[in-house]
Amino acid sequence: MGEVSDYIAGLDGPERDVIERIRARAIALVPEAVEGVSYGMPALRYRDSPLLSIKKAATHIGLYPYSPPVIEAIAAELGGYSWAKGTIRFTPEHPLPDSLVDRIILLRRDEIDGKKKSAKG
Repeated sequence: MGEVSDYIAGLDGPERDVIERIRARAIALVPEAVEGVSYGMPALRYRDSPLLSIKKAATHIGLYPYSPPVIEAIAAELGGYSWAKGTIRFTPEHPLPDSLVDRIILLRRDEIDGKKKSAKG
């Protein structure tokens, strides 16, 4: 297993199910993603950059796409959720819609791809 899988295996209840669902969606959409650590959190990484992390907190689950521009791009769709420039907070009782999770993942993937292309010259 890897850092993300190990983290999820240590969770219980609805939080585990929600976090696993997001992990599975990310792997389905970005099959090249690998498990690792970014900023001290278990994360999925893509092309040597953090793609996203999902962590349980005391009162919510945090989704971290490691990109303020990605969060800004979907901000209009985050009504009813708590969010900041680096995280989106939700609960198992009020999860993020799959379509929104998919957009976050694909926006972040495309952002990483764009940065890698521009870095090559």
